[in-house]
Amino acid sequence: MTTAPAVSAARDTVAIRSQNLCRHYRMGETLIRAVDGVSLEVRAGEFVALLGSSGSGKSSVLNLIAGLDRPTSGSVVVQERDLAQLSREELAKYRLHVVGMVFQSFNLIPSMTLQENVELPLRFAEVDRSRRQTLARDALERVGLRARMEHRPSELSGGEQQRAALARALINRPQLLLADEPTGNLDSHTGTEILDMVREFNRELGMTVVMVTHERALAERYAERMIFLADGKLIDDRPNAAAALDLRAEGGES
Repeated sequence: MTTAPAVSAARDTVAIRSQNLCRHYRMGETLIRAVDGVSLEVRAGEFVALLGSSGSGKSSVLNLIAGLDRPTSGSVVVQERDLAQLSREELAKYRLHVVGMVFQSFNLIPSMTLQENVELPLRFAEVDRSRRQTLARDALERVGLRARMEHRPSELSGGEQQRAALARALINRPQLLLADEPTGNLDSHTGTEILDMVREFNRELGMTVVMVTHERALAERYAERMIFLADGKLIDDRPNAAAALDLRAEGGES
């Protein structure tokens, strides 16, 4: 994109902090502890992977960070804002301006062209129409889809649809990109292309990335840090030495 970088926060600042974060709900007579006392910090500009088997709580944690769900107890603070204390209107603005989201399902609107899909967050932000079109074209060009912007989702491959979803997630230049199994519906080659783009945005724009995945190989290839969850609890949090070394090498550090 030709506009300013997404993030200006220094890497040594804390972007996300949760303290004894819980999300419990009832299913009949059973209490489901989807998130059960998770405390963690993510620094600005980090690429972090949340790993665990199905039902481990990783997507529930991501939804709480996204402001799509509210904690039962504990707190999740993003850029010094306690999300549990925000009103519905404030959470909507938070998701519009601070967070970009990419999911396993591409969530593109079938009746809209790619350009119209990518413009959608700008419409909600009441950006002028001519500027929306320019920003959408720039975003689609960045993910290699400028020639496809008048096509509809059904005319695209799965990889192209996910690239369009990524362009839409980045159109408002969010500080935080949340990705929930972003390669789950893609073959391995296309999934690698998508995560290469995500890593590029993370490194070039300083964007904080939190990715949910059950594929440890992907986490080891892309994430600087791996956080493991099981039964709603954080069971391990470790740096990824290989990704950190790769990042230092790209930055020219010794």
